[in-house]
Amino acid sequence: MKTTSLNFEITQKDKVLFPNSGVTKNDLMVYYEKVSDYMIPYLKNRPLTMQRFPEGISKEGFFQKNASKYFPEWVKTEEIRKVGGWVNHVICNNKATQLYLVNQYVVTFHVSLSTIDNIEYPDKLIFDLDAPNGNFELAVEGAKVLRNLLENKLGFKAFLMTTGSKGLHVVVSLKQQEDFNEVHALAKLISNYISTQNPNLFTTAIRKEKREGRLYIDFLRNSYGQTSVAPYSVRAIENAPVATPIFWDELDDKKLNAQTWNIKNIFKRLVKIEDPWGDFEASKKSIEGVKNLLEKLN
Repeated sequence: MKTTSLNFEITQKDKVLFPNSGVTKNDLMVYYEKVSDYMIPYLKNRPLTMQRFPEGISKEGFFQKNASKYFPEWVKTEEIRKVGGWVNHVICNNKATQLYLVNQYVVTFHVSLSTIDNIEYPDKLIFDLDAPNGNFELAVEGAKVLRNLLENKLGFKAFLMTTGSKGLHVVVSLKQQEDFNEVHALAKLISNYISTQNPNLFTTAIRKEKREGRLYIDFLRNSYGQTSVAPYSVRAIENAPVATPIFWDELDDKKLNAQTWNIKNIFKRLVKIEDPWGDFEASKKSIEGVKNLLEKLN
């Protein structure tokens, strides 16, 4: 592994973490070292939730919010309020921290929807579209319907990402002027509107038995303390698929699926195209007045 000098020892490089596809810990280290410059902007100053698999993905891993006491002092942490106490989250602002965490068997990086300087106010609005029964085409249809509403009727710019798991994320960039309660309420209204307008295709029913093959529009992560998978993060699935920002016109590619890109083919993509989320920061908007616009559509 070629990388900048690190002040820790990389251990058990040859340990196989993805048994069926043979992906080793070193493969994961090499991937995150190469993708770090693309990925760190989406991790920076955000409370991190680590998904760790010390025995590989065939064994049960665990989610970790609190930084371990043995983490070195140079790994930045921040105490974040939770119900009944505090959580000492890792803040992954540089490559050294990211690679240290991968050395601790962090496979997937999940981040808060807000930053530590304004923790009560999200800077993202996210809709998670998980394809039911592998019906990715329905997730694609849901994303297109959401985009039409968000951009053409509500005045947002919508961004798109394959999750590396089952579906797609549709994301809006916010100015952090409204708190989680306000953003959550709007996300719920938007999801209910989409489902009401397309009752045979989409649903907001939390219980799976009530979905009846329809696409579940998950808005619940738009809440304080919830997370979403970070762009370019590896998922704990064989072949090590990667959550990948994409352009909207790529939805028309019939070969597209949630796991199209992985640690082996992602870099061919990254060297060829511009960043689909390149103007994410410049597209920040307030949600003020959007509820009124939505109500006028009913």
